[in-house]
Amino acid sequence: MNRAYRLALTGALSAALVTGGATAAFAAAPSASPSVSSSASPSAGISARPALTAQASTAGVNAWQEFRVSGKATGIKAGTKVTLQQKQGSKWVSLPATVAVDKSSAYSMRVKLGIKGKNSLRVTGGQATSPEFTVTVR
Repeated sequence: MNRAYRLALTGALSAALVTGGATAAFAAAPSASPSVSSSASPSAGISARPALTAQASTAGVNAWQEFRVSGKATGIKAGTKVTLQQKQGSKWVSLPATVAVDKSSAYSMRVKLGIKGKNSLRVTGGQATSPEFTVTVR
């Protein structure tokens, strides 16, 4: 399974790089102006504005070395999927690293990166996007 995951990740990253990120790119620009919507109905008792935090377990790794990205979700229902995104050029590309938020509003995912250098990452899901963070791949 570990080998299959690595091959899938390698294939997805290679395809995104070869095509310039056009097929797998997902441009998600965070809202620049905060808007207050009084007509939004809270669902399942969630009244806070959706927000995500994210942090890597380490600042630097070797190529294809596993590390963890974890964080908390606010205003997002348990079971909502969050996805890791990587900045490739000027576009944010969704990576095949997705996990559901648990009932304590937390998440943690295992990640392997192969693009050497400083990788800008963020987590998105539930109409929220985490602040950008970096992991250096050697």
